[in-house]
Amino acid sequence: MIKRLIAAGVFATLVAGTADATTLKLSHQFSEGDVRNKVAQMIADDVKAANVDLDIQIYPNQTLFKAREQYTPLSRGQLDMTILPLSYAGGQRPEYNLTLMPGLVKNLDHGNRLAHSPFMADIEKILNEDDVKTLVHGYLAGGFGSTKNCITKPADVKGLTIRAAGKSFEIMLASAGASISSMASSEIYSALQTGVLDAANTSSESFLSYRLYEQLKCYTPAGDTALWFMYQPLLINKTTFDDLTPAQQKALTDASAKAETWYLEQAKLGDAETTKAFEKAGVKIATMSQADFDEWREIAKKSSYPAFVKSTPDGQKLLDEALAVQ
Repeated sequence: MIKRLIAAGVFATLVAGTADATTLKLSHQFSEGDVRNKVAQMIADDVKAANVDLDIQIYPNQTLFKAREQYTPLSRGQLDMTILPLSYAGGQRPEYNLTLMPGLVKNLDHGNRLAHSPFMADIEKILNEDDVKTLVHGYLAGGFGSTKNCITKPADVKGLTIRAAGKSFEIMLASAGASISSMASSEIYSALQTGVLDAANTSSESFLSYRLYEQLKCYTPAGDTALWFMYQPLLINKTTFDDLTPAQQKALTDASAKAETWYLEQAKLGDAETTKAFEKAGVKIATMSQADFDEWREIAKKSSYPAFVKSTPDGQKLLDEALAVQ
């Protein structure tokens, strides 16, 4: 009888522990094979292994919220966590458009320095005002893909209908003569397939995970010279984080620090992996030269940069802070 009572007590304790466990919902737009989902899964696994009664439930492929609809519920506490291109929330906070600005980031290591600079500290203050907190910083590089001609220099986009992630790239590409069609990266495949788009500008990871090689004739990858870098952090509702126990907070921040290091490593590997996949699929590979890059940056300086400054409170200060990072 005593043994039965003890066993029953242990079982009741386990059930109570399970019932008391905190579950956080993490939404994102990417496929389960995408590096961004792997970052989220790595954190979820490490937090679970820490045994602090904290579980993270991941909803990939826009199964909980649409790609561009995640920031608002996150800021309102209706969503606990997300990993997303921060510029998607540029409509709510124009300052975020600077996290996807042509010619601002030179390479992934430079992007990592930018992510830990006074510039990003100011972005974090804005996030905090919206009750949002960053757990994992990360930039991803990207390139151009086209169903028609190869794209390396500004003249190549004239007359094309192109998708570009972020307002700043849209302004620059429109200045170069392209027509712009805005959509999430998860919608590019069908738009290329149906002829809504002639070309797209997105991350190497999205080019690969969405199998865009099935639709494109030419791909310009992120090589030694790359124009496109996009900040794509993993975020948490700040009140949600503050309400966790100290042990849960520590488990989450420790797991996030580990994942951030891995994220940078995988971003570097991802560019080469995507290029190989496109080559294998028979897609023509184009290369952007330094001269091409300089042409793009001159257009950006006359279009995207001043538009950002004009439309953004403290825009010049933020731009100067970002440009100061070497």
